[in-house]
Amino acid sequence: MLERYTAFCAALARLAMTVAGAGLVAMTAIISWQVFARYVLNNSPSWTEQAALLTLIWFILLAGAAGVHQNFHLRLSLLEDSLPAPQARLLKTGGHLLVALFGLAMTISGAGLTAATWTHVLPALGISRAATYIPVVLAGALITLFAIDRAIGAYTGRKEVSEWN
Repeated sequence: MLERYTAFCAALARLAMTVAGAGLVAMTAIISWQVFARYVLNNSPSWTEQAALLTLIWFILLAGAAGVHQNFHLRLSLLEDSLPAPQARLLKTGGHLLVALFGLAMTISGAGLTAATWTHVLPALGISRAATYIPVVLAGALITLFAIDRAIGAYTGRKEVSEWN
């Protein structure tokens, strides 16, 4: 059962990174269009700034959530490295559980912000301002799932395999 959960989390992390990568490409294309239209066509589109910012919010939060799964965030392990193995394992497990609580707080707060801004409109794009808070909900949920998986792995002594070194 735990292997399936770990595989599910790995698939979600790959999907999040794929969407984040596509978002980076999309943002680059939007900004490139803005520069071309402004300096070559002398006609700046009004929608590009908000579209680039919205795309940035989405891909940064999704990539950050995937970072919890892939363990590519910066961390200090001095205390963990100096403790005997059983205590280090508990410290690592507790750290992952704290990250899971943070992800849960993100999900709950993001849901509140999404609901509060659902009727507000981004003027240049004509879409709900909630689109800027939906990725907070998604990233928070992913962070929670991924941190729980890492906590289980730390507690059971599962060998952590990271695609990032």
